[in-house]
Amino acid sequence: MDLVIGTLDLSAHVDEALAVQALAFGLGQEEVSVRRQIVLRHMQYTGARAFGATAGGRLVGFVYGMPNSRTHWWSTVVEPYLRAGGNDFWLDDSFVITELHVHPNHQNRGIGRRLITTITDTADEPRSILSAIDTDSPARGLYHSLGYVDLARRVHFPSAPRPYAVMGAPLPLRRR
Repeated sequence: MDLVIGTLDLSAHVDEALAVQALAFGLGQEEVSVRRQIVLRHMQYTGARAFGATAGGRLVGFVYGMPNSRTHWWSTVVEPYLRAGGNDFWLDDSFVITELHVHPNHQNRGIGRRLITTITDTADEPRSILSAIDTDSPARGLYHSLGYVDLARRVHFPSAPRPYAVMGAPLPLRRR
């Protein structure tokens, strides 16, 4: 199957994208409903954009992000953790990767790498930040291979059962 990476009208394809996220991240319908409203709100922010990966005409992965603002909810949660390590300057002039998910049947094929490098290559900011579950996972391995480093660990988001790591990388991201 031919894989196509391109811009994605995430607002128009939110349900299809969240179906991929639910499978990749193990989300229930209630959590999907909450995230649907968040995604739709995020896509109204200045500079927010998304890219999708399609195979056989079906969405198999997506990424979205935006220029970071200290007024965004995510920034207000992670700022004290970053400040404690002297890394809160990463919140300024950075592009945040809000979500990156690939359908489980399509993982380990370089799709996530292609999505995140494609979106960050469109950024005007000199660096990128993101958060990932704070465990030794394939996702964190991908981020490290792209040049992301841990800026804060054991970050707790309200209602999230597991701690997260906040990671940052200079742009453009490292290539193999």
